[in-house]
Amino acid sequence: MVNNFSQDEAVELCYEHVNGSCIKTPYSPGPRVILYAVLGLGAVLAAFGNSLVIVAILHFKQLHTPTNFLIASLACADFLVGVTVMPFSTVRSVESCWYFGESYCKLHTCFDASFCFASLFHLCCISIDRYIAVTDPLTYPTKFTVSVSAICIVLCWFFSVTYSFSIFYTGANEEGIEELVVALTCVGGCQAPLNQNWVLLCFLLFFLPTVAMVFIYGKIFLVAKHQARKIESTGSQVQSSSESYKERVARRERKAAKTLGIAVAAFLISWLPYIIDAVIDAYMNFITPPYVYEILVWCVYYNSAMNPLIYAFFYPWFRKSIKLIVSGRVLRSDSSTTNLFSGEADID
Repeated sequence: MVNNFSQDEAVELCYEHVNGSCIKTPYSPGPRVILYAVLGLGAVLAAFGNSLVIVAILHFKQLHTPTNFLIASLACADFLVGVTVMPFSTVRSVESCWYFGESYCKLHTCFDASFCFASLFHLCCISIDRYIAVTDPLTYPTKFTVSVSAICIVLCWFFSVTYSFSIFYTGANEEGIEELVVALTCVGGCQAPLNQNWVLLCFLLFFLPTVAMVFIYGKIFLVAKHQARKIESTGSQVQSSSESYKERVARRERKAAKTLGIAVAAFLISWLPYIIDAVIDAYMNFITPPYVYEILVWCVYYNSAMNPLIYAFFYPWFRKSIKLIVSGRVLRSDSSTTNLFSGEADID
C-alpha cells in the first residue's frame, strides 16, 4: 500500500483536478532554465532577425528587387514562426503540457505547417530566380520582374496555407487513425498525427521542391565555375566595356547564388531528419520517443532563425542596413535612398 501511494503521488498531471489530464514530465530546475533560455533565444532570434530583414528590404529603395522581395516574404514566414509558433512550442516542450486551449492548438498546428512550407516554396522560387540571374545576367531583369516575383509570393502563400488548413483544421489528418487519436488525446496535449496518405503527400511536397533545388543549384555552380574559368582565361586581354559590365554582373549574381545556396543547405539539413522521421512514424505506429521528436522539431524551428545570420555574415548591404536601423538613422527622411552598396556610405 505504501509503495502504491508513493507511485501515485509521484505522478504529476497537466491539470491536477481535470479528468483525462495528460501526464506531466517536468524537468528539474537547472535543465528547465537552460531549456527556456535556449528555446526562447531561438524565438527571439527568429522574430528580431527576420524583422530586420523585412524592414531593410521594404525601407531601402536600393533593395527593391525581385529577389529581395522573395527574401522579404521568406523572412515574413520565418518571422511568423518566431512569433506565433516557437513561444508556445517552448512552453509545450519544457512543461510537456499544452496550456493554450484546444482551439489555438489547431491554429498553432496550421500556422506551424503553413509557415514552414511557405519557407520551402519561397526557397524553391529563389533558386529559379538565381538560376536565371546567373545563366543570363544581362536579360535577367526582363525575365524575372517584380510582377513575376509577386506572382511567386502569392502562389507560395496560397498553396502552403491551403494545404495546411485543409488538413489540420478540418481534421482530415486523423481519418483512418481514429483509434490512435483517441488513445493519444488527453487534456493538456496538442498533437496532430498524420495518416499514411497525408504524410506521403507531405513527403512529396518536401521531396519534389528539394530535388528541384538541388538540381538547380548544381547547375548554377557548374555555370559559375565555367564563367570563372572564362574570366581567368581572358583576364589579360583588353575587353570592351560591355564585356566588363557583364562580368561584374555575373560575379555579383554568383555571389548571391552562393549565399542563398547556403541558406537552402541549412534548410535541408534542418528539415530532412524531421521529414524522414515523420514518414517512418506514420508507417511504424508512431514509435519515435517524445524527446527525439522534440529535438527534430526544434531543429526545424531553429532554421527560421538561421537565415538572418547567414545574410549578416555574407551580405555587406544587410550589415549596413542593420546599423542604420538599430542606430535610428533609418527614421531620417532621406534614409531610404542610402547607397548600401558603396563603401563610402555614411553609416559609421
